[in-house]
Amino acid sequence: MSLLVLGLSHRTAPVGLLERAALTGDAPQRLLHAAAAAAPVGEAALVATCNRIELYADVDKFHAGVADLSVLLAEHSGVDLEELTAHLYVHYEDRAVHHLFSVACGLESMVVGEGQILGQLRDALGLAQEQHTAGRGLNELFQQALRVGKRAHSETDIDKAGQSLVSFGLERIAEGTGPVAGKRALVVGAGSMSSLAAATLARAGVVELVIANRTHDRAERLAATLGARVVRFEEVASAMAEADLVVSCTGAAGIVLGAEQIAAAVAGRGSGSPLGVLDLALPRDVDAAVQALPGVHLVDLETLAESAQAANDSGGHAGALDVDAVRRIVAAEVDAFGAAQRAAAITPTVVALRAMASEVVSSELERLDGRLPELDPRARAELAQTVRRVVDKLLHSPTVRVKQLAGEPGGASYAEALRELFDLDPAAVQAVAGAPISLPARLPLQVAGGELG
Repeated sequence: MSLLVLGLSHRTAPVGLLERAALTGDAPQRLLHAAAAAAPVGEAALVATCNRIELYADVDKFHAGVADLSVLLAEHSGVDLEELTAHLYVHYEDRAVHHLFSVACGLESMVVGEGQILGQLRDALGLAQEQHTAGRGLNELFQQALRVGKRAHSETDIDKAGQSLVSFGLERIAEGTGPVAGKRALVVGAGSMSSLAAATLARAGVVELVIANRTHDRAERLAATLGARVVRFEEVASAMAEADLVVSCTGAAGIVLGAEQIAAAVAGRGSGSPLGVLDLALPRDVDAAVQALPGVHLVDLETLAESAQAANDSGGHAGALDVDAVRRIVAAEVDAFGAAQRAAAITPTVVALRAMASEVVSSELERLDGRLPELDPRARAELAQTVRRVVDKLLHSPTVRVKQLAGEPGGASYAEALRELFDLDPAAVQAVAGAPISLPARLPLQVAGGELG
């Protein structure tokens, strides 16, 4: 597999650009299918979170793959290609694997150590499987990335240092409005991020939790698990007037909470303390003009990106020792994955070689039967077993050793040497390599919170 990663994230693009590039509605599915249908691409997967959009593809041509995927990302995100290109990053082969494993471990997250990314990667793999754009290569790659992420969190303390984006956002809100405990909170939305926010608020000790969502039934299901109250979406304005804190993440394509609406809610509040507003949506739910309103403390993804960068630079979220330990895990896992992939790549050649040897043995035994028809059946069977045993022993050490050598850098040349030395039919090798496989059922999804990546 020749893995190519092309994307943009909070590390390379301003939040405003990420907001404009956000994939809404059925755009992720359409982009995924378009990427998989591109000429240089064999398989494709898409990781789209609050703070990153990444295409993973198995390509047969590097430059053509980069060009085609860049154009497709621009078309489906609606951002001009020239502007988009200035913020794109590209990783290839081992560097691409290293990047995905680092993402899985939370090393590339806005808040370093963020553990929610594992849920996002499960979603990405599940979507690619559901849309039939992921085959053997990407399935194995993402499954391994999930295992590496779990290993990093179980063997180091990076998960204790790494907060969820929701928790980090609520800390920033508390800096301007006071502790969350004892407050009345309104959550707008009932998706995965909003669900995480509601659960986090409940654990933080809010005295009242209210849920509002366009789909009322979904809001009621979420509220039932948390003992919250539900209001209809058209009642959000009046609910804000009664709240101390508002968290919004609806996934809508436009502004959900306008400046005038929030100004009216502030005017109707009896409390003299500021109204905390946490906007975790991309594109944003809350009008940026709210930042200038008196009596409102707004925290959005742009604010969080700046705070997270400052915290990460000072080592405030993940200790340097934990980060270094995770980086060593990633490096070792990338080496192991590469070795396994190189060793696996020679398997079709080895299988084809053994199949050819078996055919030669069978042909010669048939020839012997024709020349010695009077041969005793027991002697014939013993002779056939002896011949097959001799061939197996002759092939055993070379094929085992060639698999070991193939796992080393540059090991692909050993498969070519075998094909040349034994004059193997390329079609026979390709038939083994292209044999159909059964992928596992779509992975179970878990509630995943914010930027995970």
